[in-house]
Parts: sequence; structure tokens; C-alpha cells
Amino acid sequence: MAKLSKKRKQIAEKIESGKNYSIEEAVLLISEFASPKFKESIDVSINLGIDPRKSDQVVRGSTILPAGTGKEVRVAVFAQGENAEKAKIAGADLVGFEDLAESVQGGNINFDVVIATPDSMRVVGKLGTVLGPRGLMPNPKMGTVTADVETAVKNAKAGQVRYRTDKNGIVHGGIGKVGFDGAA
Repeated sequence: MAKLSKKRKQIAEKIESGKNYSIEEAVLLISEFASPKFKESIDVSINLGIDPRKSDQVVRGSTILPAGTGKEVRVAVFAQGENAEKAKIAGADLVGFEDLAESVQGGNINFDVVIATPDSMRVVGKLGTVLGPRGLMPNPKMGTVTADVETAVKNAKAGQVRYRTDKNGIVHGGIGKVGFDGAA
């Protein structure tokens, strides 16, 4: 068996083996053991005990974290006319229609979230081979295909996180950084 480091021994002394901790207690313990060198992310994995092969048991959606994710999110919006102006005002990093589609097709993908209006999906649909494998393809279920681009951009910038069950029925996701206020 490998030798435990000082930090690992210190953690093992404070955590009771086999005890279930509430989320509040777990977050307090994590922040207590945090390294002062950098702000660590707090990730959760929740085993739901479902069969994701059955379509009625797939858990998928998005939520906005109260303190955000601690990361700067770059948002691209496929829209034209009035919706494009609203997206720019809301703080979208890239706004365009066919010109943005050509840029993405050429491999210029410097954004984290893609939002599209329903009328722009004919252009965005052609980018499925580029955006799909990266998990960036807009989807109405996730709120990234919407006529209200202003709200969608603000939500994405505010720290909206997406979640979905994996093939084992487990939901994984980041819920914040160690330095965040526990009340949030």
C-alpha cells in the first residue's frame, strides 16, 4: 500500500469512514481542506439509480447557480436583425448568421456556448458535424434554441450549467469554487 501524504492523513483524521454527510457539511469540509495555492472547483456526482437506456428515465436540463461557476463564459449567438442587436446588448461575444457559420465551418471555435434563434437553425443545422462532437449544438430542451436570445445570453453569462445522466445513470457536474460563500 502506498504511503499517505501529510495532507491525506490530516483529511483522513477528520472524516469518519462510512458516515454520510449532508451537502452543507461536505462543502464545509472541502473548503477546510482547500489548498491556498488556487481556488479549487467543487464537483458532484449523483447516482440516481435509473436506467438511462429508457428514454423516460433520462435526466437532462440546465440550471443557474447562485454564484455562477467562477469561469468566464464566451457566448456565440446565431441570429439576425433585431435579435442580433439584443444579443450584442446582452453581452454576447460573437453574433452573426451566415458569416459566423462560415467562420465556425472553417474551424474558428473560440466560444463555450452556442445560442440560436429558431429561424437560424437551418444554418446552424449544417454545422452539426462541427458543433455536435464538442457538445455545442443548440438544443431546445437545454434552452439554447430560443426566440428570447437576450435572456439566454444573460443566463449563459451568469453561470448556467447543463446536466445529463451518463450511460450508468449518474449525473456529474461542477457546482462552484471553494472560495464561494456557503450560503449561496
